[in-house]
Amino acid sequence: MHISELLTDSRVLHQVEAVSKKRVLELASQSLAADMDGLEADEIFSGLLNRERLGSTGIGDGVAIPHCRLAGCSHAIALLMTLKSPIDFDAIDGRPVDLLCCLLVPEDAATEHLQTLAGLAELFSQASLREAFRQAESSDALLQRIRQLAQAS
Repeated sequence: MHISELLTDSRVLHQVEAVSKKRVLELASQSLAADMDGLEADEIFSGLLNRERLGSTGIGDGVAIPHCRLAGCSHAIALLMTLKSPIDFDAIDGRPVDLLCCLLVPEDAATEHLQTLAGLAELFSQASLREAFRQAESSDALLQRIRQLAQAS
């Protein structure tokens, strides 16, 4: 599944101010819950935080992909966020994170979860793409870059 299929206009956030991993996960949870019937921010936050306790989802190069499976989630959704200032995320390479893609999938969608995660990790492994996302000047510009990427693939 392409990242453009997982996002909506309201789930693309640009230059968010956050000072910690916990605060970023709270903000992401609130945004996801506001855009998804049947999911509460506390439930999403708890799922994301519990997953982080198993090991950081910071994949390196300033990118994190916080994710979890939730019973109340009917289909895979994502939220893309750039941060105003990088934060410590306990990433695998020790670098701070400024680009996040939060992923929620249904509780019983283990295979879809792994495939989508693998696709996102591959996407964010591309230095030119990471830089293009970081250079976007607004949420609209960021979403436009995602749509251009979808058309090119």
